[in-house]
Amino acid sequence: MPLIRQDIAQGHDAALALLRRPETEVSDAARVLLRRPDSYASGRFPSHRPDVWIAFDREVRRLASRPYEPLRSNRLEARLCDPDGRIRASALAAWRNPPLPLVLIRCADWAPAVRERARRVLGRIVALDPENTLIALVPLALRLGRREHGAWAVGQLEAALSGRYSLLAAWWRPGRPSTTWSWSSLTAEQRARILDRLRATADLATRRFAARLTVADGRLGVRELARQAASEHDSPACRTWTDAALAAMAADGPDDEAVDTLLRGRIPMVRAAGVTALRRAGRAVEASRHLTDPSGLVRACARWLLRQDGGDPYTHYLGLLVGPEHVSRYAVTGFCECAPRSDAPLLSELLDHPSGVVRAAALTGLRRLDATPDDAALLPLLDDPSASVAREAGLCLRPVARRLDPEGLAARTAPDRPVHTRRAAFHLLRAQGGIAALRAAVALSADPDPGLRRVAADTVQGRSWLHALQERQAERAELGALLAASAHLLPVHRLRWWRARLGLQENDCAELDALLTRSPHDEDRRLWRSRRGLWV
Repeated sequence: MPLIRQDIAQGHDAALALLRRPETEVSDAARVLLRRPDSYASGRFPSHRPDVWIAFDREVRRLASRPYEPLRSNRLEARLCDPDGRIRASALAAWRNPPLPLVLIRCADWAPAVRERARRVLGRIVALDPENTLIALVPLALRLGRREHGAWAVGQLEAALSGRYSLLAAWWRPGRPSTTWSWSSLTAEQRARILDRLRATADLATRRFAARLTVADGRLGVRELARQAASEHDSPACRTWTDAALAAMAADGPDDEAVDTLLRGRIPMVRAAGVTALRRAGRAVEASRHLTDPSGLVRACARWLLRQDGGDPYTHYLGLLVGPEHVSRYAVTGFCECAPRSDAPLLSELLDHPSGVVRAAALTGLRRLDATPDDAALLPLLDDPSASVAREAGLCLRPVARRLDPEGLAARTAPDRPVHTRRAAFHLLRAQGGIAALRAAVALSADPDPGLRRVAADTVQGRSWLHALQERQAERAELGALLAASAHLLPVHRLRWWRARLGLQENDCAELDALLTRSPHDEDRRLWRSRRGLWV
């Protein structure tokens, strides 16, 4: 999302520079957008940044149609984005070399005359260099495919790359498939090179598009399909490659090399497919190797395969937990997924394991089995040097936070404690609510950790602590002092509301009275200055 927002901002900068001050300094994307239009004929434009062009088109149209000081230009780029359809059509009829991305955007125009003319111009430009131009067109065409008239370009690209007919029809017959072989048609080698380059792009939608067309083409073998699935890190594209590899093995028989490649996949879905393929390959005995996979999906598939082969996953997990020096985090997690509640003592013994991740996994398993230790055993774990152990101990204590000692938890929020200990103790204080939560939130609103500062600020500004505030639990002077200490988080009108809501009088706290007697404008300015440094 930050990159998309950056692209949109650069497109807006380019539009403003084009319409107002072409000679001013603009961003890199704006300089690319405003260069000579004849360089677009070969497709050399930032095709991996389609949001820049879409934002540029919208901003030019907005600036030209605004009711006050409309901005217009005679540049070809501005005329192609003009709100008047007649001007857009005349810019396409000029038969100059327009920017190819803007021509593609006009192919999805809402005016029929503009659409038809843009499609004719696009066919003429693409015929000059089909291979490079198609590669540059795909990312933007896929974005435009979501529009009402944007499916035409996507359909033409799919037809051209799948070899169903000649490339983009003749320019004098827009939108119709060519019935004769022309010199601008793509050969099988060209289609293969284009799809190879599209699969290597950074744009996720383009990779998914290329994967779908490559699988439909059927030119890759099962081993190459498995390699593509194992190396892909985008889940939708990975599913396409994995399903194709499994379908190929189901049709042509298992392939040990393809199965091994799937088992080495980066995404759990690929490894799970490899585990299920072991059964058809006659290698079900290897299921026990994957019982300790980091992914729960792969572990579940391995347990299923082991049961299909007549084995018992529970027995295998017990064998993995016999030697404490060989116990791993995911062995404990997998054991908890199939263990009964009667095995809670075995997990409790692992709370003294030297590895922090093993202790955290044992705590997670005890919480899942509803067999958590008592409070006296869990409270010391908040001080554990491992952040994962402290976090799991806090989750185990969350349902019973009301009965915990607030002073002991408040002591763990001191600045000399580790940040994960302060965070776990503060979450328990928030669950308690009341004056203890407010004290801790005000104290932690200046914590060195940015995340903890944000949570503390949200607690002060919210009302969760107020619902648990009991009568006579705190003195009026203390409540007023806490509100005065949180003045860097609350505006003046909120402080006045809190004072009235808590029933505080004007003479209960001198510090709060001094803050509320100042000018509201001075207080609001001071508040925003302090907030700017709160999330640094």
